[in-house]
Amino acid sequence: MKEKLREKRFRTRSVAGTLALGETIAEILRPPKLVILSGEVGAGKTTLVKGIAAALGAAFEDDVTSPTFTLVHEYEGPTIHLFHLDLYRLETEEQIAVLGLEEMISEPNALVLVEWGERFESVVNLADAEIVMEHGEGDERGMIVRWRDE
Repeated sequence: MKEKLREKRFRTRSVAGTLALGETIAEILRPPKLVILSGEVGAGKTTLVKGIAAALGAAFEDDVTSPTFTLVHEYEGPTIHLFHLDLYRLETEEQIAVLGLEEMISEPNALVLVEWGERFESVVNLADAEIVMEHGEGDERGMIVRWRDE
């Protein structure tokens, strides 16, 4: 993501606020896009994905879970194919290569949300956007969304 990116900052004060922010972010991140979600453990990355998936009609919030052990979860909406990946447990570029990221983003209606993608150069090179999440006090979260438009 070396070219000029657009940027928006958000702050939420609750889990419900983070879920609701998914609708706003879903409007910004029109497919096809690969989005890196970064932030500490517990920063709210999966909670945000729940909100995005629900806003796009791809899944109910309660049906979205962290793919920490399965690596990839897929959700199909009326106009979107949502892929949710968690790369926390992976260590090498070779492990990333077998996931098929390029195939995922080649779908015209694909939104690929990748937790911990910033750890791998190959993922960073494919990314169209990033969301950086930070802990605040209690359930407060700060988010910076950077993206490039088509």
